Amino acid sequence: MSGQYPEQPKQPLVLGIESSCDETGVGIVRGTTLLTNTVSSSMEEHVRFGGVIPEIASRAHLDAFVPTLQESLHEAGVTLDDIDAIAVTSGPGLAGALMVGVCAAKALAVATGKPLYAINHLVAHVGVGLLDGRAASGGAPDAVAAAGLGAGSLPGNLGALLVSGGHTEILRIRSITDDVELLGSTIDDAAGEAYDKVARILGLGYPGGPAIDKLARQGNPKSIRFPRGLTQPKYMGTAEEKGPHRYDWSFSGLKTAVARCVEQFEARGEQVPVADIAAAFQEAVVDVISSKAVLACKEHGITDVLLGGGVAANSRLRELTGQRCTSAGIKLHVPPLDLCTDNGAMVAALGAQLIMAGVAPSGVGFAPDSSMPVTTVSVPS
Repeated sequence: MSGQYPEQPKQPLVLGIESSCDETGVGIVRGTTLLTNTVSSSMEEHVRFGGVIPEIASRAHLDAFVPTLQESLHEAGVTLDDIDAIAVTSGPGLAGALMVGVCAAKALAVATGKPLYAINHLVAHVGVGLLDGRAASGGAPDAVAAAGLGAGSLPGNLGALLVSGGHTEILRIRSITDDVELLGSTIDDAAGEAYDKVARILGLGYPGGPAIDKLARQGNPKSIRFPRGLTQPKYMGTAEEKGPHRYDWSFSGLKTAVARCVEQFEARGEQVPVADIAAAFQEAVVDVISSKAVLACKEHGITDVLLGGGVAANSRLRELTGQRCTSAGIKLHVPPLDLCTDNGAMVAALGAQLIMAGVAPSGVGFAPDSSMPVTTVSVPS
């Protein structure tokens, strides 16, 4: 199960397995056509803890994998014998959760004799945009490209803005199978993580993203000016002499600023304006994410950008990013929301791209890598 793919199918039937966090995902694609995307989430089991507990997530993957696999095969109308190859998220993610998915994929590969591809979770978020008819417009209606990235081919100057509970990154994609460059990332909390922490401060529960997004519509985003991390000249520099964090983000200071704000209202015996704080916090997050992402795209000649990750569901992020991309002459592409969050279809989609590019399978000797760099698209054999 290593070396060059022996008989490269033109439209390979690929089974994708995702278990990097709290979603157990199994997806099946044929080339660039999505057949099924089955996801079992353990989110409800984490609510009372206010965040994902790795041990609980790992046990949930163990319980959910076989039923999810069976449902996915049934929905696609195929059997394991029909599958040409298996792809699995090898990293980044929670170590224990990754181990469950990787061990399951290895067992299937050994049992069936199918080639196995160990792929990068983050790059898979981009690969999902290649699925036929599954990339759609989002955000402001006039601010986002009406069509997706296109089946089987990527624009020549493509970037990706990935915003989730664990990652906030801007990428340049020269080749989805072997040339991905990290332009900027968060140096502390990811955006989704900051949403969860601020929601806890405001008493909104978990997950924080949807709760804050909903409440923010009732608040005034200009009522409070929260800091935009890493936007000072010493971090930004200039186009000629770029600063050390020109395209990077920081959200830990913003989280602290919200906490201090709430404390000040309480110390004065005043009612905390939760909706206004939620709106102002959200505006600070989406303002700095969209402005730095568009800046990175402009300065690197990126003309198309895909917005992915769970926080891509945020209405204000989609709206403001769309507006700023339009102003800069950049086309924004947003996959359907069920493909923005973690899922097996995106893993299968990237696996299919690797097969069609003639990339060798990974074999079964690899180990999951919880900190896999985005520049590693797949694990070599």
